[in-house]
Amino acid sequence: MRTKKAEISEVIDNFRRMFQSVGKLAKAIERETELTGPQLWALKLLDKGAPMRVSELARQMYLRPATVVGILDRLEMKNLIVRNRSTEDRRAVDLDLTGLGKEVVARAPEVAQVMLVEGLEALTDEQFRTVVEGMQHMVRILGAEQIVPQPLHR
Repeated sequence: MRTKKAEISEVIDNFRRMFQSVGKLAKAIERETELTGPQLWALKLLDKGAPMRVSELARQMYLRPATVVGILDRLEMKNLIVRNRSTEDRRAVDLDLTGLGKEVVARAPEVAQVMLVEGLEALTDEQFRTVVEGMQHMVRILGAEQIVPQPLHR
């Protein structure tokens, strides 16, 4: 039977592994695409579901629309996306990839965010509940309940 000290050591090591993995993936993405993880994630979601509205993209990225608008501004400046007025509702804007955006997605590596979402979706209900509760405990232990989450960058 393992001691609590040994298990604490394992928890801390696993946190280090997670941060190192996200950092390594982010560096690879930036090196290969000159994009941040959230920027590439947005492109990948648009590749699967464009045309798409900002609100839908934000929902799929688990971010606020205002945060996604900043990501989209940078993608538009790089000529990777276009914003078009909806033909159905002139007040709405549809997002789509440019040809260059499609090329970037085709050669880009996977992003940590997609790996996390897909991995969490694949868990059984019991496993998922255990992860949720464990993460809630970690946030409380670190006193981070009031911190507003930001997209994973580096």
